[in-house]
Amino acid sequence: MGYKIGIIGAMEIEVETLKKEMEISRTVTKASMEFNEGKIGNTEVVVVKSGICKVNAALCVQILVDEFKVTHVINTGAAGSLDAQIDIGDFVVSTDAVYHDVNATIFGYRRGEIPQTGRLEFPADEWMRDKIKQAARDAGLKQKIFDGRVCSGDQFISDDAVKADIKKEFGGMCTEMEGAGIAQACFLNGIPFVILRAISDKADGSDIMDYPEFEKKAAHDCAALTEAFIRGIE
Repeated sequence: MGYKIGIIGAMEIEVETLKKEMEISRTVTKASMEFNEGKIGNTEVVVVKSGICKVNAALCVQILVDEFKVTHVINTGAAGSLDAQIDIGDFVVSTDAVYHDVNATIFGYRRGEIPQTGRLEFPADEWMRDKIKQAARDAGLKQKIFDGRVCSGDQFISDDAVKADIKKEFGGMCTEMEGAGIAQACFLNGIPFVILRAISDKADGSDIMDYPEFEKKAAHDCAALTEAFIRGIE
């Protein structure tokens, strides 16, 4: 099967490493996003910085599908941990993604459920998850890798009470601002996806002074594992 992988990072630090490792055949700007099309190894890829938030992320997926005909999508970047066993530097590979900031419960919907869809969660692709974990094993990574739910919302979570509420309600492993938008757009288009996140913070305001350093390292590590995944499917 010929793969063409769309690789989305929200920020430049999440895609710059990948762009250096790929052979870029063309660059297209659409909706203020720069799409870099080419190859990593022998696999066709399109690497793009979507910008932060769910709308940017979902719009980015639609362009990847319509304009570049990608077969799979991977979202790479940093996230905040929702689980005490997940440390800064560890990885989360999505089993599914949900919105923690969607709330139409007054009309009888579950919290997080998108009205009139009957859907709360968007399942990730099992084959992609397995290949990422295999790539991590092959690379001998020391960081722990967790399978689990990614919780997304247009908020940077830095409060213990908010973190506890999201964890209690959704049972997620990490929180960030794009994954569920990507997941929903992929689901609607029938495109397999996975979200790979390296943990940059504890989502509780601790170590906030060191966050830029943690974020940079998390973004780099996540990009490196994403590249290993791409090379592992050749």
